[in-house]
Amino acid sequence: MSKMKKMAAGPAVFMAALLILFTVGIAGAAQSPVAPAFSGTGMDGKTVSSGQLAGKAYIVNFFASWCPPCRAEIPDMVELQKKYGVKGFTFIGAAVNENEVSIKKFMKANGITYPVILADQKIVSAYSRYVPGGLRSIPTTFVVDRSGKITRVFSGVRSKADFEKMILDALKPVKAVK
Repeated sequence: MSKMKKMAAGPAVFMAALLILFTVGIAGAAQSPVAPAFSGTGMDGKTVSSGQLAGKAYIVNFFASWCPPCRAEIPDMVELQKKYGVKGFTFIGAAVNENEVSIKKFMKANGITYPVILADQKIVSAYSRYVPGGLRSIPTTFVVDRSGKITRVFSGVRSKADFEKMILDALKPVKAVK
């Protein structure tokens, strides 16, 4: 079994650490970390990169088509992408342990219009440093505001209302530093 497929069965200690992280939240820290740079090829053949997203709010969602909790939140994400895409927001799907053929079929079947890239070890490693013990479970989601800072990290399914609140917070104008 590959490392990424083992992600859903993390140890209890990891889950306790996640609970603490998500209760306290990155947003409560003195300074939110800058989101890591990434680049990949989307399933439409176009490059998807953090550089293209400068000044925009986005959510990077690590998921897999074979993951029931991941599949449960996809319809809400699709709906919210339609609603907030015109306001400068996008989801970025990072598919783990997948291949291009299966993800393209999954995207078509689920009406996914936001960019989806195959998550390679480079992007997994880049985002793992923001999760105690590394990125070991899916779905795991990173909310990035317009200034390029990670404001929230969470693991597990979130409701449409939760996602919408995070999107609205991420879309707020960036405050000037005095």
